This record gives sequence, structure tokens and C-alpha cells, in this order.
Amino acid sequence: MGKRLSMVFLTMVLAIVALLIAAKHPTGPNTVSYDEPVGLWISLGMLVVLFLPPLILSLFNNLAVKIISAIYQALIVISFLALVPVGFLVPSFSVIVIGAVGTIVSICSIIVTILVGLKKKNLFT
Repeated sequence: MGKRLSMVFLTMVLAIVALLIAAKHPTGPNTVSYDEPVGLWISLGMLVVLFLPPLILSLFNNLAVKIISAIYQALIVISFLALVPVGFLVPSFSVIVIGAVGTIVSICSIIVTILVGLKKKNLFT
């Protein structure tokens, strides 16, 4: 439980960092920026709310719940993957790095979510 919870929490922290970096480099008038703190707080709240299901599901050790959590986290992987081309369009190396690191951590989180708690069968017993 602790490993799954910490991996999902680390993914959420990386998503918050990505949001703060996006606010640092606004691309237009309708994007998140530090000039409008209300919009930034709303985006931050939405991000935390969207991470509540995998955080709550990481507390349970049922295989079906693990699969549902892994599918939900796969959507997060797709979101981080979308950051990499955005980083090339908006010349920001930090967005590319956060997208790549977030993708790797999210994939590791999916692997940990599914594999932690599975019992290994011993051939000799």
C-alpha cells in the first residue's frame, strides 16, 4: 500500500510542477499564468481532484481495483506524453524534461500498482 501510494503521490507532485512551469511560461491570454492567481488555484485544485481516485484506489489490495487504478493512471501517462511535443512547440526544455520524467514515473507507478502484493508461487513447495 505504501509503495503504491507514494508512487501516485510522486506522479501528482510532478503534475503540479508541470502546472507551475506552464504558469511560468504562458503562451496566450487564456492560459494559466501567475498574473491570474485565481485561475492558477482553480487549475491546481482540479489537478488534485483528478488525482484523488488513484490515491484512494491505492489504499486497496484487490486485483480488480488495481486494474482500474492502472487504467486510470494510463490516462495520466498519455497526459504526460502530450507534454513532450508541447515542450518542442513552446521552446521550453523544462516542459520536455517534466513530460519525460512524468511519463517514466507514471509507467513505473502502473507497474508497481499491479505487481505489488502479488504472491510468488514457489515451485518446490
